Amino acid sequence: MMQLYNLKTLRLVGSVFYCAFASKPKRFVLADPKPSKLCLPNQLLCRPITSEISETHQDFKVNYLMNTCGLSPEGAISVSKRVKLESPKKAESVLAIFRNLGLSQTQISKVVRSRPQILSADPEKILLPKLEFFISLGVSRVDLAKILAYNPHLLAVSLANRIMPTYDFLRSILSEKNVVALFKRYSQIFLETRFKNVMPNIELLRESGMRPRGISLVLTYCTPVLMVRPEQLGQLVAEIKEMGFNLEKTTSVNALCALCGKNKLVWNRCRESFKRWGWSDDDVLSAFKKNPQCMMMSEQKLMQAMDLLVNKMGWSSEMITKYPVVLGLSLERRLIPRCSVVKVLLLKGLMNDNLNLGSVLKPTDKQFLEMFVKRYLGEVPRLLSVYQGKVDIQDA
Repeated sequence: MMQLYNLKTLRLVGSVFYCAFASKPKRFVLADPKPSKLCLPNQLLCRPITSEISETHQDFKVNYLMNTCGLSPEGAISVSKRVKLESPKKAESVLAIFRNLGLSQTQISKVVRSRPQILSADPEKILLPKLEFFISLGVSRVDLAKILAYNPHLLAVSLANRIMPTYDFLRSILSEKNVVALFKRYSQIFLETRFKNVMPNIELLRESGMRPRGISLVLTYCTPVLMVRPEQLGQLVAEIKEMGFNLEKTTSVNALCALCGKNKLVWNRCRESFKRWGWSDDDVLSAFKKNPQCMMMSEQKLMQAMDLLVNKMGWSSEMITKYPVVLGLSLERRLIPRCSVVKVLLLKGLMNDNLNLGSVLKPTDKQFLEMFVKRYLGEVPRLLSVYQGKVDIQDA
């Protein structure tokens, strides 16, 4: 366990604000508490007073949410209807803890907009124990601030009944480092509504033949797969098996991720984009089985990569189906620099035009420089500058 961050300071901040607002509010009696028959003029006089008190309290909440929590006027009016704010005592304590933890004003505003009830939470009993627990796992202040701004509902769930049992379960499968990584990437797993399907889905994957390493990868990197109903996951497993995936291999993890939920829309869009380049359904399936990530790309990235490789470099679309992994490589750092070098060598007749796509794009940077740059510097002195993007192809 890493050293807790300034926990005494966090608790001290809460205590200071409790002491500052410790005095009890006075009660004001507006009328005789005994039953009496009020004349009409007196009743009319009482109504505006009651209405004025209500309006004044509402104005106080709206102004407080705007001036202290950073909400817009529209946001403050909306949030004021969902939060009880009798006095600033607890709210000031909560906000002081957030600020001391490192939340920016923007992050605090996000928390309040999403979970305004947090302003009425008990800092000592509700907030601090959870913050201490997350910090004890090794989560940095910066990361915890981002997580809370994105998912403030974490502060509303029970530490003893939800957060700690979930952590213990995750630790039975993942290393502590990977649990922290999962918490940063998908903190929603600590919410009951998201976690309820995780255990039955993990058991389903085990029964379907997925090995512990595969399950760990799904849990760590493809967490939403485990959030769907078991019936849906069962259909998804059957679908990838029908495609030819083996659940004992890690490629099945990416296949599940590519076909789950909204990702299926991306998959379908990629399929249609590849068909525009002449791919058949069998070509799409073949490429997907070799490299499932090729069906999880943005349409823009896919079309730019295909345009470079097919139109500018002259490689056939069919060849790319054999090396779909190259589509996921960075255009700026990998594809364009290497293709520029090869284009120069082809134009100068130093290389055969039936060059294999994989031999150009798959080697490491060091290997590529040795095979395609340093080897030809005698004939093309500016070739390294072409690779570095300092010289255009036509000027090499």
